[in-house]
Amino acid sequence: MEFVVKFAEGFMNLFQTGADVFISWMGSIVPLVLMLLVAMNALISMMGEEKVTALARVSASNPVSRYMILPFISAFMLGNPMSMTMGRFLPEYYKPSFIAAQMQFCHTSNGVFPHINPGELFVWLGIAQGISALGLNQMELAIRYLLVGLVMNAFGGWVTDFTTAFVSKQQGVTLSKTLNSVTD
Repeated sequence: MEFVVKFAEGFMNLFQTGADVFISWMGSIVPLVLMLLVAMNALISMMGEEKVTALARVSASNPVSRYMILPFISAFMLGNPMSMTMGRFLPEYYKPSFIAAQMQFCHTSNGVFPHINPGELFVWLGIAQGISALGLNQMELAIRYLLVGLVMNAFGGWVTDFTTAFVSKQQGVTLSKTLNSVTD
């Protein structure tokens, strides 16, 4: 009987812990993301969706702008996780690849631009502490990580284009490579 009671207490404790984490998010990350969404949508409204759509059209035209320039600009301006929302302006076919490049860029740029992904700054700070202990320059490593990451993240996005094509063909799904509307 004691085992059943311990199991039931542990089971309920699991859900209580989940509820505590959820409530902590309601006082931290959820309002932050909500305010960033409001700010981004307000900025898009002020600029005009047609201008943002035009930027997306230009960005979608080649892999360099699609997987290097647009992810850099959106990460620098919006940070993680809001930078992922810029993918909504790309054609459906390129959205998986953009997200692949974007998510990786939020990590590889953290040493130079810590505001992009402050939730994982502790990873960079741990590496930087080791570099400092060796008497090496942290910023040199941060810049190298950013530059190598920029190229490799773009390559990852480009490779995801091939994966998307393969899965689309396998599943019999046709995804548009052109941007017909803002809600595409």
